[in-house]
Amino acid sequence: MFGSIKKMFGSKEKILAPVEGKVVPLSEVNDPTFSQEILGKGVAIIPERGRVVAPASGELTVLFQTLHAVSITTDSGVELIVHVGLDTVNLKGVHYKAYAKQGDRVKAGDLLLEFDMEAIIEDGYEVITPVIICNASEYPNMECHTDMHVNELDPIIEL
Repeated sequence: MFGSIKKMFGSKEKILAPVEGKVVPLSEVNDPTFSQEILGKGVAIIPERGRVVAPASGELTVLFQTLHAVSITTDSGVELIVHVGLDTVNLKGVHYKAYAKQGDRVKAGDLLLEFDMEAIIEDGYEVITPVIICNASEYPNMECHTDMHVNELDPIIEL
């Protein structure tokens, strides 16, 4: 209910950077699922550090067994995915460590995952990390901030 009220009065919810690095448009992701916005709209971050923190407060609705991606439903109903790397599901969890579990309540900034960037790259995978809003159609005025360096918890998407 409060999310709808905020939308009416123009208060923008912010999705924060889950990883430190360079933010690029989804069109630069070398995977059509992301670059063609099949899962939703958002940004991608080329990480400089192997950590993923919660980009918003809410419920960790999905933690993939392979630990390469998490989904959070924020307190206001935003459905988002943080996907570490491309095709990294094939690693079956190797090089990843989880600090939260599915169903946990998380606050923005809580450590969710750590990943070994160098080992993932050595195994032949890209570590670019899409941050996707799956229910983007509910946010027609969504703004994505790209072409900049971010630290963890810097704003990257405004809804």
